[in-house]
Amino acid sequence: MSRARTARRIAAGAAYGGGGIGLLGAAAVGLVLAEVQLAKQQIGTGQPDPPRADGRYGTEYGGPDARPLKLAMLGDSTAVGLGVRRARQTPGALLASGLAAVAERPVDLRNVAMSGAMSDDLDRQVRLLLEDPSQYVPDVCVIMIGANDVTRRMPPTQSVRLLTAAVRRLRTAGAEVVVGTCPDLGTIEPVYQPLRWVAKRVSRQLAAAQTIGVIEQGGRTVSMGDLLGPEFAANPREMFGPDSYHPSAEGYATAAMAVLPTLCAALGLWPGSDRLDTTRNEDMLPVAQAASAAASVGGTEVTGARAPWALLKHRRRRRVPALDPATVEEPAPSDASEV
Repeated sequence: MSRARTARRIAAGAAYGGGGIGLLGAAAVGLVLAEVQLAKQQIGTGQPDPPRADGRYGTEYGGPDARPLKLAMLGDSTAVGLGVRRARQTPGALLASGLAAVAERPVDLRNVAMSGAMSDDLDRQVRLLLEDPSQYVPDVCVIMIGANDVTRRMPPTQSVRLLTAAVRRLRTAGAEVVVGTCPDLGTIEPVYQPLRWVAKRVSRQLAAAQTIGVIEQGGRTVSMGDLLGPEFAANPREMFGPDSYHPSAEGYATAAMAVLPTLCAALGLWPGSDRLDTTRNEDMLPVAQAASAAASVGGTEVTGARAPWALLKHRRRRRVPALDPATVEEPAPSDASEV
């Protein structure tokens, strides 16, 4: 069965309350679980808590009367920035700094993601953001979720249903939503065959199904794919952190550069940015086909067009100003109370 058809079945099951779709034969499950245990023994543990990066970025832009844009981060350890030591190295801080530079306005960052979270934690995270809509509604939200759903064997229909519900609530509240879909777990170094092949297949199927659900709710997706391209395959020692599982500071920066253009497009900061560039192999495809194609190529964006069509975009990555420590102003502790 093609990935597009599988993704469509998973998404349909999520929409209509179906159960999990068996992606692996029963005989393979025992072997996969044995490989998982071996991989876990080799993946480092005891990572320190990531630094808290909530606060205001880009205070040099817009003057004292400029209304800050509000950026929220939701999801798992990838959204938190597990594995880095400085707040400016987290994906939230990188995206906030980059967004401020493009918009020429300050950006208030609030991160409610949690390390180890699965999609069933998104309901709690959304409630934290929207508990008092009169005080805080984000302009745009970035969600990074899915890896733990795969490793802990959450049924893919349930995973997509939970993500779709979170996107719908955020969109109803008035926020734009960008989802970084499930990364390709087949790239993790301590994972061996046949688990590597299985992890790649299952995580890409989930990523494609996530895309279908998100597009139906008016959000956009960016494929994390093999953790955003050949850089990780070529330089795993630099792109992965000490545990060989989570990205390093360089890895998070690479991810942020891929997500930032979609983040800006969602806010209308680049007029005409949703036009197709045929020189970059961009196309308009049925949603399921676009979702399947994006799952195979990290950094690929899918955004809705006229149903049942979607735009498949390969945006040019934008370097994030926060990569240069000399240009970064760490958010003051008092800033966190403002978001």
